[in-house]
Amino acid sequence: MEWFSKLELFSQIYWGIALIGSLIFVITIATSFMGGDSGDLDTDAEIEADTGIGFQFITFKNLVGFFTLFGWSGIACIDAGFSKPITILVSLICGLIMMGIMAAMFYYMQKLNHSGTLIFKNAIGNIGEVYLTIGANRSSIGKAHVRIQGSLRELEALSDSETDLKTGAVIKVTDVTNNGILIVEQLNK
Repeated sequence: MEWFSKLELFSQIYWGIALIGSLIFVITIATSFMGGDSGDLDTDAEIEADTGIGFQFITFKNLVGFFTLFGWSGIACIDAGFSKPITILVSLICGLIMMGIMAAMFYYMQKLNHSGTLIFKNAIGNIGEVYLTIGANRSSIGKAHVRIQGSLRELEALSDSETDLKTGAVIKVTDVTNNGILIVEQLNK
C-alpha cells in the first residue's frame, strides 16, 4: 500500500474506482456463472423482467462496466501523461462506450430468448403429410406431420373429407380447434 500513498489524489481516485469496479465486475461475472442472475443477487432482475422496456442503458451491470473501464482508461491516460481534463474526458467516453456495448449486448441476448410455446394457429395454411390415417367426416383422430414455427411436429388431426385420409397423403391445415387439433384437407386427390 506504500505505492498507493505516494500517488497524488487524482491518481488515487482513479485507482480506487478501477480496483473497486474490477472487484465488483469479477464478483458479478462469477455469480452470473454460478446462477446468481436468477436469484436476489442481481439488482437488474426487476427491471429486466419488464418486457415493455427493450434497450436499457442504466442498469447495475452497465454501471459496473462503466466504472471499471472509466477507472482503467483514466489510469492509462495518467500514465501516458495526459492533462486532468483530457483524462476525465477520455475516461468518461470510454466508460460510456462500455455502457453502450453492454446495453446492446444484453438487449440482443434478450431478443434471443424464445419461450418455445407452440401456437397452433400458426399451422393454418401450412402443408403437411398424414402420418396416421385421419377418419372421414371427423370420425376418428389421426396424426399429421406439419412444420410449425420452424420445426416439424406430429400433431393430432381431423378432416371434413368424405373419405379417410391415408398415410402419406399431402394435406393442408385449414383450421385448428380450441383444444389444438388440426382440421386438414387433402391436396393430392
